[in-house]
Amino acid sequence: MTSAPIPVFDGHNDVLLRLFNDGGSDVAIQSFLKGSAGGHLDLPRARQGGLVGGLFAIFPPSPAMADFMELMQGEGYDLPLPEPLQLSDGQASTLAMASILFRIERASDGAVAVCRSVADIRAAMSRGALATVLHIEGAEAIDGNLAMLDVLHAAGLRSIGPVWSRPNIFGHGVPMRYPGSPDTGPGLTERGFDLIRACNRLGILIDLSHLNERGFWDVVEASDAPLVATHSNVHAICPVSRNLSDAQFEAIRASKGVVGLNYATAFLRPDGHMDADTGLDVMIRHLDAMLERLGEHGVALGSDYDGAVVPEAIGDVSLLPRLIEAMQAHGYGDDLIRRIAVENWLDVLGRTWKD
Repeated sequence: MTSAPIPVFDGHNDVLLRLFNDGGSDVAIQSFLKGSAGGHLDLPRARQGGLVGGLFAIFPPSPAMADFMELMQGEGYDLPLPEPLQLSDGQASTLAMASILFRIERASDGAVAVCRSVADIRAAMSRGALATVLHIEGAEAIDGNLAMLDVLHAAGLRSIGPVWSRPNIFGHGVPMRYPGSPDTGPGLTERGFDLIRACNRLGILIDLSHLNERGFWDVVEASDAPLVATHSNVHAICPVSRNLSDAQFEAIRASKGVVGLNYATAFLRPDGHMDADTGLDVMIRHLDAMLERLGEHGVALGSDYDGAVVPEAIGDVSLLPRLIEAMQAHGYGDDLIRRIAVENWLDVLGRTWKD
């Protein structure tokens, strides 16, 4: 008899963007609830793979945006960033993707729950519902006066990355550059500092994953919450600009924060390539390094499913048990695996949120 998989709570996926790009119709929503051949993540495959919940990202795309995944090849790359997004465009796509998540919840007959507290997450897990948390990756929907932040928080927003890689009114992201340092220019703007302080007041998690290094240190200065990077890896192993330096890991550990392992192969492989022919051994190498830098309570998972090329062995969410098995084969005990897979996320969310 096959045992149930160890549950996984995921720090980052882009399924809402995929459904938005598919038109966000009732047909797209039913494809998520009933299963489809496309993408990395839907409800039946989540159940099969032991995914019990996660941060569901809203990423407002730029018009005519280049396919970054196809460009992340060769011996080196430095990808041009899209122009800053207009507030009206950011608001339109952000609200549309939030609506998709709420419509999924309504249509799911209790099988999907939008969660606003750790108690909500644990209650959803206990009844077998998929526990989803509204997260924004790039705050282009939020105005300089932060009125939209209040509206989104009331709707359920509990996690925000102030920037994706392109600049906005709050700060500067880190470009997709290999090899490259995360130290790429100016960090937060004055409005960015205001946003960080407002998130602290509201109890919204601040995601550092796409901030450049100067912006990272600005958040260290401005924030009183644990430092979190929902989907980032180890620069010492893969020297792409999106990954974290040892000094950044040290600051995250000092704050009792968390980093989620990103499955995107360009942030795993020492050669920086987006290539599905990537073994799980390189993921274990990053986990080992993260555990060394952060300790057992600072490491989690942040898949980037539906937003990146991932290793073929875990090519969709139904295959997550293979990653668990790789951890077990490497000698990780079940208590450590459960912390990495689910409990470290719930712990840091509980220390950040005010609900």
